[in-house]
Amino acid sequence: MTNLPISLRNNLSNHFVLNSITLASTSISRDNTIKYGIRLHDGLVVEAVLIPQGKRVTACVSSQVGCSLDCTFCATAKLKRIRNLSAQEIYDQVFHLRQESFNKYNAPLTNIVFMGMGEPLMNFKNIVNGIEMITSSQGLGMSAQRITVSTSGISKLIRNLADLKLGVRLAVSLHSARTEVRESLMPFSKKFNLVELQNSLMYWYHKTKSKITFEYIIFENINDTNEDIKYLVDFCKKVPSKVNFIEYNPVEGDNFKQATPEVTQLYIRKLKLNNIHSTIRKSRGKDIDAACGQLANKLV
Repeated sequence: MTNLPISLRNNLSNHFVLNSITLASTSISRDNTIKYGIRLHDGLVVEAVLIPQGKRVTACVSSQVGCSLDCTFCATAKLKRIRNLSAQEIYDQVFHLRQESFNKYNAPLTNIVFMGMGEPLMNFKNIVNGIEMITSSQGLGMSAQRITVSTSGISKLIRNLADLKLGVRLAVSLHSARTEVRESLMPFSKKFNLVELQNSLMYWYHKTKSKITFEYIIFENINDTNEDIKYLVDFCKKVPSKVNFIEYNPVEGDNFKQATPEVTQLYIRKLKLNNIHSTIRKSRGKDIDAACGQLANKLV
């Protein structure tokens, strides 16, 4: 900007910076899902995914470099949390994926899920500010109802999010409604027990009138018994909710196995008998390590 005085240009350089992200890599799945390696201004990388399905295109975005938690079945959890993404980086991530949706699918971005790398609620302020920018008429103008924040169950922060009434949807990685089983799968949950989680979800529903979605993987010989089903049914009866059964996507070094389809159908039948809605969500992008639990910053 040579038309500005040198003193002003120097002042701008000393006090302001534009930290844009760049798309460092692109991997395309057989099912047309696309995974992006996104390089941040300091050279660190997160991964994000575009998922086309019918008339919908969903962006799965990251909130942290690495992850704050220790879920035993997740590749991202094996990474050290290096830092949180800023609100501007979160917005920029969505902005670029929106452009990519037009470029690759000739379709607008319709949905956003905070289900990428990191625990969104452990980056609370930046997630909230990022969502406000995304939904603002001066930003991308997207409807908050098309945004889902997924959490592993940080009770206090679920309440804080409910108080803000942003209009977003809430998903909770549950995987078991039995304390000992959930704690074995998600050791951090010893600090946020199921009673606290249940109370915070009831608070969420009271404040927002929005049902919670439980994300649930059925593992062989871990949570595949009739007792496990009973615990889930009882938990769902107390919390207005629906259940998404998701596939276990293998992670290098793990010994977990997906339960049989028969067990999944038994779960679904028992939930239906109790008027609890459930669906089976097919994994997308598994062949490029883009499915749930597989994002692992392979560029780092």
